[in-house]
Amino acid sequence: MNHHHDTAAEQDVLAALRAATATRHERLDNGLPLAGAQPGLEDYASHLRLVRDWLTPLQAWLAGYADGPAAFLPPRERLALIAADLDEPGMPAPVAPQPAARWPDGASAAYRWGVCYVIEGAQLGGSVLHKRLSERLAPHPLRYLRGDVEGPGPRWRAFMQSLRGAVRTPEEVAEACAGARAAFDSILQLGLRPAS
Repeated sequence: MNHHHDTAAEQDVLAALRAATATRHERLDNGLPLAGAQPGLEDYASHLRLVRDWLTPLQAWLAGYADGPAAFLPPRERLALIAADLDEPGMPAPVAPQPAARWPDGASAAYRWGVCYVIEGAQLGGSVLHKRLSERLAPHPLRYLRGDVEGPGPRWRAFMQSLRGAVRTPEEVAEACAGARAAFDSILQLGLRPAS
């Protein structure tokens, strides 16, 4: 039952998510610890701690649901990769996690699709950073930035396909945008590099 208007709606959800988060995305990209001209291991450690403090409560919250994105996306051991990277020789001393944000109980599947759009999208950014930094920060393995052996592309494509199938009505698209904005806001609130 694939009417013509479905295709328009499917394209809309990604366009809507991109538009809803564009300014936050830019602020995040420019403010990340690795955004400086010559990032070092100290910056990578700050980046990992930021992502850890952001992802820890998010993953615990998302784990409480079996529907929506949870039904489509195999879990990823991102926090284990972050912990392993922070344990590498030459990394700065551990810093305790920041107090965790609270995520809404009973959030709609569409809202959670929006949150996962930001989490999954972060992996795409990670692979770009990996290319840029792997020589510079060698011999650190940069496990978190490297991610999957096959790169983030296949998972991202599967994610987009599932998202388009799941988030279709204008109400669902609006919910997804709210979730995506909340996910960006929560990492922005954890504090970024001051704009130089």
